Amino acid sequence: MPASHKAARRRLPVASAALLSLSLSASLSLSLTAPAYADGSPKATPSDAPPAKMSSVGGSRLGESGTQVNLGDGVPVLPKDVTARSWIVADAESGDVLASHNAHWRLPPASTLKMLFADTVLPKFPKTEKHEVASSDLAGIGAGSSLVGIKEGETYTVHDLWLGVFLRSGNDAVHVLSAMNGGVDKTVADMQAHADELRATDTQVVSPDGYDAKNQVSSAYDLTLFARSGLQKADFREYCSTVTAKFPGETKKNKKGRTTRGTYEIQNTNRLLAGDSDITPYQGIAGVKNGNTTNAGATFTGVAERDGRVLLVTVMNPSKDEHNEVYKETTRLFDWGFKAAGKAEPVGELVAPKGVQTGTDGSARPSASASGAAGKSASPVAAASAGKGGSDGIGTALAIVGGLVVVIAGAVFLVNRRWPLPDLVRRRTTRP
Repeated sequence: MPASHKAARRRLPVASAALLSLSLSASLSLSLTAPAYADGSPKATPSDAPPAKMSSVGGSRLGESGTQVNLGDGVPVLPKDVTARSWIVADAESGDVLASHNAHWRLPPASTLKMLFADTVLPKFPKTEKHEVASSDLAGIGAGSSLVGIKEGETYTVHDLWLGVFLRSGNDAVHVLSAMNGGVDKTVADMQAHADELRATDTQVVSPDGYDAKNQVSSAYDLTLFARSGLQKADFREYCSTVTAKFPGETKKNKKGRTTRGTYEIQNTNRLLAGDSDITPYQGIAGVKNGNTTNAGATFTGVAERDGRVLLVTVMNPSKDEHNEVYKETTRLFDWGFKAAGKAEPVGELVAPKGVQTGTDGSARPSASASGAAGKSASPVAAASAGKGGSDGIGTALAIVGGLVVVIAGAVFLVNRRWPLPDLVRRRTTRP
């Protein structure tokens, strides 16, 4: 990397704060539509204008309303046809925010909130663990929720459940995993605590699946923090980049009286990953999460790599009412970001989690208060590989190099010296 390029990038090594347990599990969710409200009552849509004063986490300019960008020499002009209420373009590795628009506006997040759910719950269960679904596991799922088709009395692996969360944004899969985690209320509390640890101060969690609920909000800035943290987990990267997979069906008896259980195919609803009639997969895309509800409109956070540069883009609620508009606006912002990277002076930064501070050499390290609690270091997370269910030959390998694990106040945090995705590789095969 040229020295001038390095100089243009601020060295905020972000430590991904994700609770790691002894076993990594599989994770995440990509979302569909949940058109109703969790409390059964209508809720007024957010104000058409952002508040005059918003959070300044990550820099004072990020708390200002309107578009924030430094258009210096060689920096391309931002695309004019971006109508989202809020958006952000950030360098995933350095943490530099290249441009933003109402970055801290607290808006309904829809199923993009499942990134926080996965980042919180994924490490708690090994992907091989099996769970028989009880009727209570499926209680409280909102009307009109997106579902992967989980059946009471059937047994699923944790791997199966996370595929349901990621690919079909299955609220049924979220509720089953929440039940395994001690219930919806406990899971919501865990998610809120993890958001606080990530310094995502715009986020208030009410439902674990992102289903519209009174007072449930997040921001483009916070959703980007959740994606950045989650992407440091190999299972998270695997699931959010999987395009298609086989999901277990119902157990039945065939004509000979033998018990059989087939599978059916599920496809990722992230259109920049899977494509659609009016949109092709974005070059270098590797996830992460889409959402769409009545109250939130369309929301999306994506990660993509080009020429060794990894960008995160979050778009919330475009006002332009066209098919796949959220993906089209994300594409324009990605295109701008890759042209502007290394040229545009940052307008802010993605902050490190609590308990992590930046060294003078740009490396992340535990804070002084946490260093005394440091435990044994662990090996860096290896590149993600396709698991059972696969992606029909289409996958993503995202490798993390140079990491250590430190124990901070009883929680384990992965602290990377160089965050996070130096070897994001998009593998494509010919698809019919």
